[in-house]
Amino acid sequence: MRIISGIYKGKRLQAPKKLPVRPTTDMAKEGLFNILNHHYSFSQVTLLDLFAGTGNISYEFASRGSQQITAIDAHYGCVGYIKSISKELDFSIETIKSDVYSYLEKVKRKSDIIFADPPYDFTTEQFKKIAQLVFENDLLNDNGVLIIEHSKHTKIEDTPNFSNSRKYGGSVFSFFWK
Repeated sequence: MRIISGIYKGKRLQAPKKLPVRPTTDMAKEGLFNILNHHYSFSQVTLLDLFAGTGNISYEFASRGSQQITAIDAHYGCVGYIKSISKELDFSIETIKSDVYSYLEKVKRKSDIIFADPPYDFTTEQFKKIAQLVFENDLLNDNGVLIIEHSKHTKIEDTPNFSNSRKYGGSVFSFFWK
């Protein structure tokens, strides 16, 4: 895994092999940030990173200057790894060990960007439930976006607030704008 831009551009990170993760590829990450770069000033973005895994997306935002980042994951090892890398790189990433659905039902704080990278083997209903909870609970700031990463085999275009999607290899980013 590599940070592709910002103050730690090119920095390689090696996650422990025992973590149940599938980090977003560099190609997909670069495409995603090219899109977001046209909409946001990263130094002012608030990010909620759901199913954060290794923290790959959170580190990319932090390297680009984002100061308000919250990473949520249910796996203790993932949360610990994100905390250790955040400390090593002096990133201010708040890490919370929680089931994502439970967190979305309780949280009141809004974000500019909510990024969700659940396991690809989730059901279509599980993917749609993320968007449902985000919009029902009004968790995005004005002009905010929910981005769900999923397999090219998962179809969620009929979900309310869906805007468009971008495909990178076997991965797809679906965008839901407020």
